[in-house]
Amino acid sequence: MCVSSKFQYNEKALENLRIKDTSILDHLIDHQSFRENSLKKNRRKEDKRMSLKDAIAKYVDDGDICTDAGFAYVRTPIQAYFEIMRQGKKNLHFIGSPNTNQSYLMFKGCAKYSHNSYVGAEMRGTDRLYVRNIKQGRGIVLSEWGHGSMGQGFKAAQYGMPFVASKQLLGSEMLDYNPYVKVDTDPFTGQPVTLIPALHPDVTIIHCQQADMFGNAKIFGPAVNDIALAHSARKVIITCEEVVPELQLRFDPAFTVIPFVVVDAVVELPFGALPGACPGYYYWYREWWEWIFRIASKTDEAMDHYLQYWVYGSDDQWGFIDKMSQHMGGSSYLHNLKRLERAEEYLIEDKGVSFDYQMVIPTSEGGV
Repeated sequence: MCVSSKFQYNEKALENLRIKDTSILDHLIDHQSFRENSLKKNRRKEDKRMSLKDAIAKYVDDGDICTDAGFAYVRTPIQAYFEIMRQGKKNLHFIGSPNTNQSYLMFKGCAKYSHNSYVGAEMRGTDRLYVRNIKQGRGIVLSEWGHGSMGQGFKAAQYGMPFVASKQLLGSEMLDYNPYVKVDTDPFTGQPVTLIPALHPDVTIIHCQQADMFGNAKIFGPAVNDIALAHSARKVIITCEEVVPELQLRFDPAFTVIPFVVVDAVVELPFGALPGACPGYYYWYREWWEWIFRIASKTDEAMDHYLQYWVYGSDDQWGFIDKMSQHMGGSSYLHNLKRLERAEEYLIEDKGVSFDYQMVIPTSEGGV
């Protein structure tokens, strides 16, 4: 073990993952440094609004441990990740459950290290680009997790606990590829348990439906790990569909799950989850995901062209929407995404609303 490491790790996992300098693992579980940072944090109730460009420039530093928030493509701050790429941030660590979005960040050299749980977009397929990134050395896996075990690590951090005892990962080979998790004995039952440490990322970006200027934020629908992430991360950026008056949150406090005291920046970012979905606001851009998984991820050249067009060729979410409308038949496509989402949640009459669409299916010749 590297003498500079502050903590003791699972030796078998270090060997399997070929990690020689274990100090690279320390920061994620350094509760003392998190506490020191937390005590210095500005708790004043003040206007934290800024542009996305300014928030990323100020709060995302090269080498930071960042999170894949939301859930794959649902209420995920994808437009913020695109801005990280446009600003050329480097050597980021990414952790999330699932970690669907770190793959393209890794491909472009923004993310270097991965705390892996699951990559893919369900019926759209698993992510062969992520596999190629690892095999070709563009990314390095530092730990393997299940959804539950990683979530418990964030939850332990939220509650100020050094670790939690759990049954997660028992019976799984992931224990042999996770330096952080150790097996011990339950003192009450004598049965084996895993000890999962509190996980403290450097920065989390959480996309919410509504927030006020101070950072109090509402999440409609499943919060997944985002409430815990807001409390466990050293820096918190809220992007939201709309900034609302504080009085609105006071009159209707339901779903206000993130308090302003943990938030560093508020970015009003309509359509900030595109090409993903945002519950109550818009459905996901299915064709975009099918293209990236089924077509663009086949070769590095195709992926580079895809990202150059959609990410680097767009200044912001409005540029992205312009391209989407151009390819999908006009502005009515965006209106239809809103309609599909509201129909799916029974907010409008769903009879007569069609979810049919033209799937992106590769042919044997490599076309569509």
